[in-house]
Amino acid sequence: MFSEMVLEHFQRPRNAGELAGATAVVEVSNPVCGDVLRLAVIVEGGVVREARFLCRGCTASIASASVLTEKMKGRTVGELKEMHAAEIAAELGGLPPASFHAAQLAEDGVKAIVEKI
Repeated sequence: MFSEMVLEHFQRPRNAGELAGATAVVEVSNPVCGDVLRLAVIVEGGVVREARFLCRGCTASIASASVLTEKMKGRTVGELKEMHAAEIAAELGGLPPASFHAAQLAEDGVKAIVEKI
């Protein structure tokens, strides 16, 4: 059902945990499935230096959050505005239609961070 990349990021999530000294912290949720994503970043000179997440959700949501934080590091705030759910899903080798909401939750998180920075 899930790609190897989804399972890899679910079993060994990157950047999971709290982020002390975060520039911005947001929490977004999907009211339909109940998944919750807490996203934190440290931004220096307009560039994301560090990104971490906490996620209460399904396999795809945890994997999407893991990929999202990897992709955010080193990007400018302007580049974050261009991140979309389809890009996150593609990075995971695709998501089943019933799980695409997970990539959308990650997109919602990055959009919320951009608004808060």
